[in-house]
Amino acid sequence: MHLEHLDSEIINNKLPGISETAKIFAGVDVTKEPIPVIPTVHYNMGGTPTNYNTEVLQSGDSAVVPGLMAVGEGACVSVHGANRLGSNSLLDLIVFGRSAADRAISILDDKPKNHQAVSSSDLDEILGRFDKTRHSSGDIATSELRNKMQKTMQRYAPVYRDEKTLKEGIAIMQGIFKDYEQVKTSDKSLIWNTDLAETFELNNLLYQSLATLYSANERTESRGSHARDDYPDRNDEDWLKHTMVWVNKDGTSKFDFKPVELNTLTDEVETVQLKARTY
Repeated sequence: MHLEHLDSEIINNKLPGISETAKIFAGVDVTKEPIPVIPTVHYNMGGTPTNYNTEVLQSGDSAVVPGLMAVGEGACVSVHGANRLGSNSLLDLIVFGRSAADRAISILDDKPKNHQAVSSSDLDEILGRFDKTRHSSGDIATSELRNKMQKTMQRYAPVYRDEKTLKEGIAIMQGIFKDYEQVKTSDKSLIWNTDLAETFELNNLLYQSLATLYSANERTESRGSHARDDYPDRNDEDWLKHTMVWVNKDGTSKFDFKPVELNTLTDEVETVQLKARTY
């Protein structure tokens, strides 16, 4: 994107935020060179699987994880299907935010003394992960590994995909996933430690990257925003179902599937018929 044709005084007075952002994140002086433009994630239609009460599901048979809830873009009730409509995310938050509160209240009303202490083994595991990451002293900087992950996902999990590029991407990402064991956290402090926070974020993103690649390779059709050049058509006979994927600690995957619920819970609204979204 070009701004260098504008007078630098105009840019400094009217577009200071854009100028500063381009300098910080892209290393670009907008008065002299163009701003690079690349695709990025706008919305994640997947997420932690939940029911309409926002309770997290542990498998494709709708069994829930007791006491664990998720809502918003990090969750997937799947009201958006495979192609979210604009502005529906805010409505999602309002509806299921209230649903989460109602469900939590009902659980507490039924069992007011249901609080269970966290086991010492679970606490030890959590603190052990924290300390291991904070004191990690490998030879790969967090930013370096994150950059490799970003470039790999942009190259091998683009908007239009095929089996060849997805499998190549999986192989590369599995290597990057393993390289996390060699990551280095430079800042060991416990106060405002952005380096540590970014390292934890990287770990989460590595799991998410593999989950995305595994799922995209598994689903041999095109549906919504999932577009396969080698499978351009929607296949309701084999793929009218939700993909549930787990990425194990060694980077391998496990799949389960959940039926798509096409009927509404009440007769207040009509059932939305399954059809292609055309432009």
